[in-house]
Amino acid sequence: MRLGFLLIAAGLLSLLGLGCCWLRPALQERGGGGSANCTVLAVRQLGERFACTFSCGAACRGTARYPCLQVLVRTSRSSAPALLHEDERQLRTNPKCSYIPPCARDDQENSENVTYKQKYWKEKVGSQPFTCYFNQHLRPDDVMLKRTHDETVLLHCFLWPVVTFLVGVLIVVLTICAKSLAIRAEAIKKKKHL
Repeated sequence: MRLGFLLIAAGLLSLLGLGCCWLRPALQERGGGGSANCTVLAVRQLGERFACTFSCGAACRGTARYPCLQVLVRTSRSSAPALLHEDERQLRTNPKCSYIPPCARDDQENSENVTYKQKYWKEKVGSQPFTCYFNQHLRPDDVMLKRTHDETVLLHCFLWPVVTFLVGVLIVVLTICAKSLAIRAEAIKKKKHL
């Protein structure tokens, strides 16, 4: 019985916590957004270089620099050019650039990674349309290649607390039924012995 009440409380608290901390911001982020078809307009490296932090072990850390790559696209929803980003996390990390390479110790290696990505967008993707995501209310001049908060994440945030809650309710109901059946069986047994 205690386990059932504990599961009910855990389900409700996790649903409340995930709803406030995860679901609400994710749904607000999706509120003014949607998907569109994007085509590449221009791919360019800015002269500006940005710092990144690399790690080469437990006690080894340092900073390196990488060039800024910008991929400008046109969406099917707007004729104005928009800056493409990998996802929301990359957009928050560096809103000026479209790509942040994995930070290597050597600046030259970082530059090569950015150049490789630049060639990819120019030669492989070129003018082929691809799906991108936007949010007109939060960032009208930016689009994302993929979403951090997709439908499966939202489903799992809602599903597992509800399952925990329902299992708790089921345990409590089965315990109450078992107790009432035991009381009835005891009453029937007493009637037979009289």
